[in-house]
Amino acid sequence: MDAEIDYGPLAGLIGTWKGEEGLDVAPEPDGQEENPFFETLTFEAAGTVTNAERQTLAVVRYHQVVRRKADGEVFHDQVGYWMWDAERGLVMQSVAIPRAVCLLAGGRFEITPEGATVIEVRAALDDADWGIVQSPFMREQARTVAFEHRVTVHGDRLHYRETTHLAIYGRRFEHTDESRLRRVSG
Repeated sequence: MDAEIDYGPLAGLIGTWKGEEGLDVAPEPDGQEENPFFETLTFEAAGTVTNAERQTLAVVRYHQVVRRKADGEVFHDQVGYWMWDAERGLVMQSVAIPRAVCLLAGGRFEITPEGATVIEVRAALDDADWGIVQSPFMREQARTVAFEHRVTVHGDRLHYRETTHLAIYGRRFEHTDESRLRRVSG
């Protein structure tokens, strides 16, 4: 990591993290299913970018691979970027999943009295700033209407809770993923 770049609240994310305690609560036509999972989450410092010669963002690239404990099969693969706009105090996350859904979420961070960094970002289908793009099939069959992500980093421990609000199977459903991870390198 380049010591001259201010990664702000993203600096604590950089490294490789492993978790064995994840729980995915997903929609099913007749209710919901719970999938305990393990995962690897890698964050890499990617430097800075400048937009329109007036905004500089510090960028961290990430890749998340999630496997069911029941069979070891990958059931979620996600890539994207976390970005920090120090001048505006703004944190952003871009998300791309291979279900033909992408989003850009934005929010803020805080440092707790215990020294943990808490990052919260949100996006919504009707939000002009922090939006969601999805294929026609997903929009019609499993529409993502909102997204919330809260990440807490304290030293080499990371906890997140991610909620994807869906319109699926003729109803609304809060698809949640929650996990605790430990940094294994970086």
